[in-house]
Amino acid sequence: MSESPAEPTGPANDDLAAALRTHTDYGAEKLEEADAAADPVTQFRAWLAEAAERKVYEPNAMVVGTIDPDGAPSVRTVLLRGVDERGFEFYTDYTSRKGRALLANPGISAVFPWYSLHRQVMLYGEARPVEQQASDDYFANRPRGAQVAAWASDQSQPIDGREGLERKVREAEERFEGVETVPRPERWGGFRIVPHRVEFWQGRTSRLHDRLVYTRDASGDWTLGRLQP
Repeated sequence: MSESPAEPTGPANDDLAAALRTHTDYGAEKLEEADAAADPVTQFRAWLAEAAERKVYEPNAMVVGTIDPDGAPSVRTVLLRGVDERGFEFYTDYTSRKGRALLANPGISAVFPWYSLHRQVMLYGEARPVEQQASDDYFANRPRGAQVAAWASDQSQPIDGREGLERKVREAEERFEGVETVPRPERWGGFRIVPHRVEFWQGRTSRLHDRLVYTRDASGDWTLGRLQP
């Protein structure tokens, strides 16, 4: 039987090994049922505001998981742009990979990874296209460069080099030169995540984390429970 090749050694490998061994004890900050809001949207808003106050980088960034039409999982980071009792909104190109996935299979999960606070919020539910007026209003308030980019980029589609993308941007800029208001592309708009389950995760010492989960019943009411870490 041949011997396995020796593991490479050197500073880079030492750094990799150290990174794989990294573990942080998350401390004593707690999340108790008595301190939680009656519904997950109110609780989320409080945590989001606190994340912003405590200088979390892009606290509205969430990692979104979808299932492609062929059944393959896919994940990426998007920015939350609205939250109310109806759900959690983000915007994209409907013909992008995530757009096509959600139009075919609205099942979705998302996580807000607030590592510096030792907190996470996980959403599970369905993504539904927002009203056209909501998409129009949001698009109208984007920076002009972002509006032009929405026309220039066929999101998730291959392109032959960066120059090809920049050429498409120049063409879009020429198209809308002198146009005061760039219209919203028909293929571009928002999704609203309508959750049926929302988990709030607070890191604790010795991996005995606090995990409170809100579950919505058929009548729309929320029930709060605790999960083992």
